[in-house]
Amino acid sequence: MQSKLIEALAVGELSWQDYANCRGADADLFFPERGASTRKAKAICAECQVRQECLEFAIQIGEKFGIWGGMSERERRKIRRERQLAARRAS
Repeated sequence: MQSKLIEALAVGELSWQDYANCRGADADLFFPERGASTRKAKAICAECQVRQECLEFAIQIGEKFGIWGGMSERERRKIRRERQLAARRAS
């Protein structure tokens, strides 16, 4: 299944969202109230075959809310900071 997914994405037939485990799930799980548990959303993400694509999408667009690719905004912010530091060191 994974190779068919990669092939379909490469030729632009489908987007990664078409394969997301969260498709059709209750959005409230992925956008919990402040202080609420993110455990269920992260469990759904953990089993998702397009988790990396989802995470990268959220990082690239600077998504400030919700669980994307199994990570919260705080976790994504850390990745963005690490990437910025690495880019500065490389230049």
